[in-house]
Amino acid sequence: MAVGLFRWATGFWGYSGFNTPPMHGDLEAQRHWMEITIHLPMSQWYLYDLQYWGLDYPPLTAYHSWLLGKVGSIINPDWFALNSSRGFEEQLLKVFMRATVLISEYLVYIPAGIILNRKLGRLRGVNSWESSIALVAIWMQPATILIDHAHFQYNTVMLGFALASISSMLAGRALWGCVFFVAALCYKQMALYYAPAIFAYLVGICVSPHPNMSRFLAIGLVTIFSFAACFAPLLLGSLYDYYRGVTAFTAEETPLPPLLAHAPITLNEHSWYYPLLLQLAQSIHRIFPFARGLFEDKVANMWCAIHTAHKLNNYPLGQMQRISTVVTLISILPSTMTISLFPRAELLPWAMASTAWGFYLCSFQVHEKSVLLPLLPMTILFGSDGGLGTEMRAWIGWANMLGVWTLFPLLKRDELRMPYGVLTLLWAYLLGLPPTSLSLYFGRQSNNGGLKVFTKLLHLAFYLAMIAWHVGEAFVPPPEGKPDFWVVLNVLIGFAGFGICLLWCSWQLILRSGMMEDYFGVRMRIEAAAKKKKQ
Repeated sequence: MAVGLFRWATGFWGYSGFNTPPMHGDLEAQRHWMEITIHLPMSQWYLYDLQYWGLDYPPLTAYHSWLLGKVGSIINPDWFALNSSRGFEEQLLKVFMRATVLISEYLVYIPAGIILNRKLGRLRGVNSWESSIALVAIWMQPATILIDHAHFQYNTVMLGFALASISSMLAGRALWGCVFFVAALCYKQMALYYAPAIFAYLVGICVSPHPNMSRFLAIGLVTIFSFAACFAPLLLGSLYDYYRGVTAFTAEETPLPPLLAHAPITLNEHSWYYPLLLQLAQSIHRIFPFARGLFEDKVANMWCAIHTAHKLNNYPLGQMQRISTVVTLISILPSTMTISLFPRAELLPWAMASTAWGFYLCSFQVHEKSVLLPLLPMTILFGSDGGLGTEMRAWIGWANMLGVWTLFPLLKRDELRMPYGVLTLLWAYLLGLPPTSLSLYFGRQSNNGGLKVFTKLLHLAFYLAMIAWHVGEAFVPPPEGKPDFWVVLNVLIGFAGFGICLLWCSWQLILRSGMMEDYFGVRMRIEAAAKKKKQ
């Protein structure tokens, strides 16, 4: 209840795009998708007026928008009137939109978090009191609240499905885990950040301790049927529109999607299957925007950091796509190899955090809001054994504080400085983190099997850098000719910190998998055998 009140109170502040025509922002984008899904035939959802917030999320988002638009139209049809409602900013509409985020979160994210936290606690022997504290820390994570309930998005629906997938894997229900993860992918394509870890784990349980072909086939079939179930309404609706004579596409309005334009065979536009291929190709083209730039705005990842010193837009886009793909695969290789060789469900959060950091730092077309994906699996580890101990709390807390700090330039544009400060400092106070407390680094906790000196120096250096940056950004004007100086500095510091997060998560995964013990055990046996042979 208290967590819900904090979310609702956060919604009293501004939101993305408020009073900034002509495009406004994310709230207008979500409202516009409700508008087009309730008024247009399904065959036109991914084709209609793509220059004004064209639909570019997978089908579950479209169905969700349709449902919310239908409910909102009962309250006030003007909110979602086709075309004429663009830029509508009535106060009651804002209340409705905020309520839809909260209700959606309480239907998916909150129950999934409770179930997963309890499973982790029982599996690792965590008492109920510590599990409850961990659950509050997870729910009060500032970055998620600020992005979804202040800036405005529905990320917690996708994140909730991801949590449900982990929970199912922990319960030994891999097939249900596949269903929930496909739901996450079909709600927001950013769930792909977790896909390598999930895939590697599923491969691992199919081959270890011995090959299990029936499990492999079951996982494959369930995954295919889950995707089919998510896309079926869209495709069948397009087919129905075709039989009704509804035109979904005209070359003058929208170019042919690349998958069809470069098809190796000639397709008959009047055939019964053409509307299905068109809808599928267009939705994939919209969901995966390869034609856009390497990164979105200024984001704390590798490419934006390099771009500050060496302009990457001088290189062909296709070449940069290939390079980013290779670098991303290299960054996630240790974690995917580890989870496939040691496929234990309790290691999944570590593997998902590691692959998500790899994608955030190295992949193509990254948004600053995507930092929510690596932060979530790290944060749920508060509910595992030692999650509230000194080391885990320090590292996970530091990653979250750094993550929300990198979101500040975005939140500042939305006039969200006050909720940013309140929620971030409150979370730091609840967990005993800097700048509200130094007990983790200098005190009784740090002396009782606490942090290594290097870790203390590293974390405190970043905390001091974040504080100094806020002071400088508030009171020191940027150098002449460099208006984005403070934002760029935010990117560079954030990139360095997130790179350390990737290394830490990957290392923790390797340690907890038992790989090191196995390696040194084999080495010791080989050396002992060699010594015995010499004797």
